[in-house]
This record gives sequence, structure tokens and C-alpha cells, in this order.
Amino acid sequence: MTFLGTYDHTLDAKNRLTVPVKFRGPLGDGVIVSRGIETCVSVWTPAGFDGWTKSMLEALGAMTPQARQFRRVVSASAFETELDAAGRIMLPSKLIDHAGIEREISVIGNDDAFEIWDRKAWESYDSEISPTILDLTDAIGADA
Repeated sequence: MTFLGTYDHTLDAKNRLTVPVKFRGPLGDGVIVSRGIETCVSVWTPAGFDGWTKSMLEALGAMTPQARQFRRVVSASAFETELDAAGRIMLPSKLIDHAGIEREISVIGNDDAFEIWDRKAWESYDSEISPTILDLTDAIGADA
């Protein structure tokens, strides 16, 4: 499944996110929440997380110092969880701190995962990056 769209939500007092209904189906076999590369929280299916980490390690070279560092940082900041009966996941405080999340958040689709951003941080990032999409697409194949 590809996760698409942007949804504004609010974390509850127990740091739980009500996952958008459209995102819940693939999460029936469990959820991996991890530190995002940017200042966000990434949410994966277990298979998606496994595939992503393997592809990153292959790109880095499995036994390089960078791969070992990547493996440690990613593994130390990833948590297994499940959707509760109300379709919520709890976000560990370690991840909330990493992402600078307050209560108002944006949940954004990001292909095979989705991300949770502090709403103001997402709005700032989106307004900065969106105007550069032409430059990003022009760069595709520029080195070929």
C-alpha cells in the first residue's frame, strides 16, 4: 500500500494518535514507529520497515562504519506497537522529543510509510520545499 495525503490531528493526553482510517488497513499485522530522518516520526508496517532498513544497509555497504552507525541509531529508536481498538498508536516520548511534537500534528503519507510532524514544523517544511519541486524533478537524470 502507498500512504498518501496530509491529515491534521491532535495527540491526546496519553500521546496517542488516532491513525487516519485510510492508513489503518495495512497496519493490522503491527506497527513500527521510529525516529524519522528529518524531525518527524516515521510509521511503518513491519515488512516496510524491514525492507527500508535492508535497502539502506545495502546502499551503505553492510559492514561499513556508516552502516553500523545507521543500524544502531535506527534500531535504538524504533518501537513495535499495535493499533488499539480505537485505531490509535501511542508515541514514545523519545520520538516526540526528536520530532519536537507538541499536540497539533500533521500526518503525511510518504509512499511505503507515513510520517508524523509537529503541525507548525510541517507547514514550514512544506512551504520551503514545495516551491523547489521543479528543481528536484529537473535534477532527475541530470547526471546520466
